[in-house]
Amino acid sequence: MEGRVPERTYESVIQFIKREILCGRLQPGQKLPPERNLAESLMVGRNSVREALRTLEILGVIESAQGAGNFVSCNFKKSLVESMSMMFAMQKTDYRQISELRQALESQAIVLAADRITPAQVERLSKIFDGMTAGRDGRYGVTYDQKFHSMLAEASGNTLIIEILKALSAVVNTFISDLRRKILADGESRNRLQLSHQRMLESLKAKDGRGAYAAMAEHYEIVNQHIGDFSGK
Repeated sequence: MEGRVPERTYESVIQFIKREILCGRLQPGQKLPPERNLAESLMVGRNSVREALRTLEILGVIESAQGAGNFVSCNFKKSLVESMSMMFAMQKTDYRQISELRQALESQAIVLAADRITPAQVERLSKIFDGMTAGRDGRYGVTYDQKFHSMLAEASGNTLIIEILKALSAVVNTFISDLRRKILADGESRNRLQLSHQRMLESLKAKDGRGAYAAMAEHYEIVNQHIGDFSGK
């Protein structure tokens, strides 16, 4: 038909939705227009719209609710976890590289936390530490170790650090959870780790960034020693 606009591919739908989010017309939690409306307004086929929505869901930009439609989610942790998991599964990265990235981010996070942590966060971190030292079961210790480091990231106040560390933690839990349990099951290593956690907590209470950084370095010295044993390097 003369004058008919050629059908565009699914990338045009992705770009349209991204622009709507970036300019603020679509907000987190807001429902997207129905597939038919998107197809008509963008002059593309329904299949192109569906393919675009599937891609955006994989990337964590939207979430699909059965029978309710598609919603803006901006769950970028999901896409980070997917990407890092595939890299690990395809041997594009390894235990040591993951630990090196976590150490770099957590070292910066704890320095920021020393300046930004609130009294309420200090109290929560103290309670987590108490639970960590009271536990004797390996799984119990792993849970409190995860909570402690998650709280440190939160106290940094840096959204990017928080989200990337969440994604890294998810990858660790999926692929090398046995390593974490192994470290905590070793009596000497567990005691040394608890001491490093105690020093982190004391440094944060004192707003001592240097002390907090040093305590984090001690923590990763223990972790990296076990990673070398675990990976045979």
